[in-house]
Amino acid sequence: MKMSKGLVIIGLTLICLIVLSPFYNMIIMGTYYANDLFQGVVLLPGNYLLQNLKTVMLGNFPLFYLNSLYVALLSTALTLSFSALTGYAFGKFKGKKCLYLFILFTMMIPGQLGMIAYVIEMKFFHLNNTHIPLIIAACNNAFGVFFMTQFSSSSVLTEVLESARIDGCGEIKLFYRIVVPFLMPALTTLGLLAFLWSWNNYLLPLVTINKPELFTLPLGITTLSTAYRYDYSASILGLSLGTLPLIILFLFGNKTMVRGLTGGAVKG
Repeated sequence: MKMSKGLVIIGLTLICLIVLSPFYNMIIMGTYYANDLFQGVVLLPGNYLLQNLKTVMLGNFPLFYLNSLYVALLSTALTLSFSALTGYAFGKFKGKKCLYLFILFTMMIPGQLGMIAYVIEMKFFHLNNTHIPLIIAACNNAFGVFFMTQFSSSSVLTEVLESARIDGCGEIKLFYRIVVPFLMPALTTLGLLAFLWSWNNYLLPLVTINKPELFTLPLGITTLSTAYRYDYSASILGLSLGTLPLIILFLFGNKTMVRGLTGGAVKG
């Protein structure tokens, strides 16, 4: 018994080392001069960290960081609001099956196919070169609606809702006072995913923004290079710094995220 437990611990440790090795390598590569990265695999820290950090900071990296942060926060708030309301309506009210199936159908269409029409629409409303297209895109999250519908139908007790209505609770008050606490694990999970999607979004900012002061982090990192030299080390260091918020979020929210992913699969 002790031998098998020890083998499990050793196996899990090896798996963790394999999974974390790309992150370690990314951090280490950010401490070298760009040309040194082509000499072979680097495993120990270099002595070029401060110079790379200076290059990153001189490239308006803090501004890009703030742009990504507030866009991701607002996008996450919109995703949670619209997904929770729509998912609750589909999960607990009858007669909307056709509309729900239409939303599920949109999940099978790649988002890149609708991007041209979306950019033209934003241009018509004179919203290009602003952060608004990046934020309002979160209102259309088919996966969020599907996820919240599944969680609402299985985890929000109909008996509790009926009791609240009998006691005179209005629908708006019912949603915020009773439904939202039931949905909290799913909201936390969806919030982490929505923040991740917005933070890593590259294609949509690329086609809607061309002002450097409005660049988000993925676009800003590409400006660390010049027309004659691509500074791989500074770019990798920027990627390492940009990954920190995501690591912190998942460190504090991983248990709630797992509970939210599995909670909707169990009827109760």
